[in-house]
Amino acid sequence: RSSPKLVVPLGCLVSRQKHTLPDLPYDYAALEPHINAEIMQLHHSKHHATYVNNLNVAEEKYKEALAKGDVTTQVSLQPALKFNGGGHINHTIFWTNLSPNGGGEPKGELMEAIKRDFGSFANFREKLTALSVGVQGSGWGWLGYNKEQGRLQIAACANQDPLQGTTGLIPLLGIDVWEHAYYLQYKNVRPDYLKAIWNVINWENVSSRYATCKK
Repeated sequence: RSSPKLVVPLGCLVSRQKHTLPDLPYDYAALEPHINAEIMQLHHSKHHATYVNNLNVAEEKYKEALAKGDVTTQVSLQPALKFNGGGHINHTIFWTNLSPNGGGEPKGELMEAIKRDFGSFANFREKLTALSVGVQGSGWGWLGYNKEQGRLQIAACANQDPLQGTTGLIPLLGIDVWEHAYYLQYKNVRPDYLKAIWNVINWENVSSRYATCKK
């Protein structure tokens, strides 16, 4: 007797849920005085929301091109998918990396790994700050995990390039150095913003990400 064949409706192969703007785990004013409420509101409800909306539009167009076998259009949509998809991925991580109860230094395994790979927490902080300050134009500074080598690494990404998709590093901590992340409060003095943001880094979240990616 022949085995029954599994029939999957074509619609199931291309159906998907639209991306949505995640809620912040704190109020817009919760990170003051280090990041003011106006910045947080615009950053989350306008900038991140735009990435989400544009990603949904690009994916819809890509789905149509895929159904038509239109490879040219699929290729032409790659920059929009990378930019808006990266913007959504990066900011979704960024909001959880921050906390009104943040700051200080990490503990446990993450702290031991930082000491192992950077010599000390102070040295790590100095290196990631300098890397982030030095990003030309817009971009991000990252602490990531190199799974192949089993060690922590810092890296800078231009624009909204997602860390894992462009470097292979698993993102643990991202620092947004686009001007929209700080200009209303710190004007063009990026180093002041980077000095302040360490006061709201959510080390519990970063440590949780580190523990997860090591499994």
